[in-house]
Amino acid sequence: MFEYWPAPAKLNLMLRIVGRRSDGYHQLQTVFQFLDIGDQIGFRIREDGRICRVSELSDVAEELDLVIRSAKLLQETCRTPLGVDIDLHKILPMGAGLGGGSSDAATTLVVLNRLWNAEQSVDQLAQLGLTLGADVPVFVRGRSAWGEGVGEKLEPIELPCPCYLVLVPPCHVSTAKIFSDPHLTRNSPRIKIRDFLAGSVQNDCLSVVCRLYPSVCDAMEWLSHYSVPRLTGTGAAVFAPFEDEATANRVQQLVPAQYQSFVASGVNTSPLGCG
Repeated sequence: MFEYWPAPAKLNLMLRIVGRRSDGYHQLQTVFQFLDIGDQIGFRIREDGRICRVSELSDVAEELDLVIRSAKLLQETCRTPLGVDIDLHKILPMGAGLGGGSSDAATTLVVLNRLWNAEQSVDQLAQLGLTLGADVPVFVRGRSAWGEGVGEKLEPIELPCPCYLVLVPPCHVSTAKIFSDPHLTRNSPRIKIRDFLAGSVQNDCLSVVCRLYPSVCDAMEWLSHYSVPRLTGTGAAVFAPFEDEATANRVQQLVPAQYQSFVASGVNTSPLGCG
């Protein structure tokens, strides 16, 4: 029998690019907040050591699937003879900046660490996760956070938890394409947490994303009639806070048909409960 666990979405409430390392990776300042919505992943332990994906993920080969890669990484690290069947119920759209793949990987690490009795600490799991993707550690740690470095240097932060309306335009944003664009701002001045809390919420990727993906710009413009919209990560999803769920739901009823949309609440502790 499968045990099902959540892999929650995240929003980047702010994203500043403050430099670039010698290896080409960008140095960031960002704020992560979880949402009470996300994918669901089922796990069923195997005795034969095999790691099997029992659900199809369109356009993602099994060897590139972050869920499979994270399971194999943990298996190799802890040298367990056990395996697992994995059933991924994908809800979050890919290429939307909602952290779906990274969250799936983190849930796999955290849950299999328990089910396999692998005895890896949270710090060890976060370090393993970083080899899979820069956003994986925040999902492993399970707390809303101020992030620096490539996003792996995390400081827990308590945030207001409004209801958000999230719009997903009909495009798949390539993070690599955004970060390689010559017009991307790469020298924003660093700010403090207090500056963010006082209203400094810019996303340095926004202008590049809007130029390369006009449908994101259109979604921002539409949502601006009802609240103050922002871009999460490199997109494509845009979001805006509302005072209550009823108001967010009313606006969602007006969303043009070309956009996927959902209403979700911000939360400071991951629904996975790993922090």
